[in-house]
Amino acid sequence: MIDMKGVYKTYPNGVTALNGLDVAINQGEFVYIVGPSGAGKSTFTKLIYREEKPTKGTVNVVDTDLATIKERMVPKLRRQIGVVYQDFRLLPTLTVYENVAFALEVIEEDPKNIRRRVMDVLDQVRLKNKARFLPDELSGGEQQRVSIARAIVNHPKILIADEPTGNLDPDTSWEIMHILEEINELGTTVLMATHSQEIVNTIRKRVIAIEDGMVVRDESRGEYGYEH
Repeated sequence: MIDMKGVYKTYPNGVTALNGLDVAINQGEFVYIVGPSGAGKSTFTKLIYREEKPTKGTVNVVDTDLATIKERMVPKLRRQIGVVYQDFRLLPTLTVYENVAFALEVIEEDPKNIRRRVMDVLDQVRLKNKARFLPDELSGGEQQRVSIARAIVNHPKILIADEPTGNLDPDTSWEIMHILEEINELGTTVLMATHSQEIVNTIRKRVIAIEDGMVVRDESRGEYGYEH
């Protein structure tokens, strides 16, 4: 599913973000990515959806070698990977329905399928009754649920959640976590980069800790392991 071997990433300014990273993640896993700020977590996730390329090493995602993939094939790869951001990144002038539908329109999905799929995922994230609302009419938690719906409407094999609860209050954070768990139970591989000690220590999943661009800890039902 995701296999990285001997991965190095050095940026043009000379900063080395990944320093010989090795990691393998199987289909259907739920994995927390933890570590101090600047440890390489964001670079690690960006390599998966090919926003960054490794300086050295191999990155294989969904049976695709990202070192040799042709540029024209990258959009096709990304259809299999949903991404949820901390800051939602919704289009402010589009309704909830339109924000989610947009993800299907850009890949030229058959219009007959779009309405059914959008309403299905809005139901999944418990927002069917807010389909006509604009983003600024929603709470932060509701906006994050729209972001999740948009990320999963194309039935991706992998969902990357980058600090999805970072801007949310504790109660709303738990709602988001339960939705991510449900998505994972349906077979989607979930990778969640987080600084939330409480979430990691309460909802026990595999924990991969990255420090100085290397995996320093990989535990099947791990703890957060860092003091705030």
